[in-house]
Amino acid sequence: MIEVLVLYYSRHGATEQLARAIAEGVESVPGAEARLRTVPAVSSTCEATSPDIPEQGPPYAEIQDLKDCAALAMGSPTRFGNMAAAMKYFLDGTAGVWLAGDLSNKPFSVFTSTGSLHGGQETTLLTMALPLMHHGMMWVGLPYSNPELSDTSTGGTPYGPSHLAGAQGKNPVSADELALARAQGKRLAETALALYNGGMKNVGRVGGAA
Repeated sequence: MIEVLVLYYSRHGATEQLARAIAEGVESVPGAEARLRTVPAVSSTCEATSPDIPEQGPPYAEIQDLKDCAALAMGSPTRFGNMAAAMKYFLDGTAGVWLAGDLSNKPFSVFTSTGSLHGGQETTLLTMALPLMHHGMMWVGLPYSNPELSDTSTGGTPYGPSHLAGAQGKNPVSADELALARAQGKRLAETALALYNGGMKNVGRVGGAA
């Protein structure tokens, strides 16, 4: 059994819905299970602190979650064409994981939610992917063999699942968006299993196979 870490930050619930749909896709693959985790908000008040355990939903992510996973799906709402500060803050604390190569050769996917159709979905997915590629991870996107990718009038990109939330953030996650999120989770889990069973987890690691 391998674990796929589904890590997200969500303010109004849409990104969390995508995360849960991705987790469903992961768990549709025999031999794979999803580990849902979130990150705390970042406050502009230096003295502000969050409880160690969220009032509701999945626990906050820890570095050990990254070490344990065989694959990672990471999601954040768009903030000016980039990931939210809360997710960036978490990633900025992963230097030890990078030095140890704990994520090297593991597959990843990214997902997002934006307020407008051209409000930075693709740039957010691209910029979220950059630090993960610095970790040595391998990007698993969405192929056009998923018909929803061509038919959608809301979110959905070949770079990863997305959601069009609307100006007030109240648009429901559409059927196409949910289908693409599940397809992403399934494809990520299948890729992780193939790599894991093929021994790719050791390639390029210190002391691993050359």
